[in-house]
Amino acid sequence: MRPFPIAAALLASAALSAGCVDRTISISSEPSGALVYLNDREVGRTPLTTGFTFYGTYDVRLEREGCRPLWTKSKAEQPWWEYPGIDLLAELTGPKEVRVDWHFKLEPSPTPGAHSSDALLERAGRMRELNRMPTDAIDAAQAAGKLPAHPPADSSPKKP
Repeated sequence: MRPFPIAAALLASAALSAGCVDRTISISSEPSGALVYLNDREVGRTPLTTGFTFYGTYDVRLEREGCRPLWTKSKAEQPWWEYPGIDLLAELTGPKEVRVDWHFKLEPSPTPGAHSSDALLERAGRMRELNRMPTDAIDAAQAAGKLPAHPPADSSPKKP
C-alpha cells in the first residue's frame, strides 16, 4: 500500500470538512421584547440569536416602549482555536460552534405624562403667572406654602 494516496485522501477529506464554524450572538434583555440594532442594523427583538462573521466590538442599541433606550458596546471575543495558524489545525477536527451571549437590563422610562406636552404647557403657564407677579408677592406665596420654594427635583427632562 502506498502512503501517498492514503495521505492525499485524508488531506482531501479534511479540506472538504473544514471551514464549518457556526458563529452566533444570543441577545436577551430584561424586560424582553426590545428592538435590537447591531452596528445600526436592525436584527430583531429580544430574545434573539443572529449570526456574525467578524470578532470584535459591536455597537449595540436596544429600544423598548416604556424603557429608556440603551446605547452600549459589546465585544465578541475570538476563541483560542480561531487564531491564525491554530485555526488550520483546529478545523481538521470538524465543525465548531462559537456562541456569544449578551444580556442587557433596560431601565424604565420616567412616568408617562411627566414630560408630556400638556404638563409642559401647564408648567409654562405657571411660570408666566410668576413672571407677572411682583417679587414680594412671590415671596409671600412661597412663605404661605402656596408655591414651592424651588422647582421639583424631577421637573426638568432627563436625556437618556
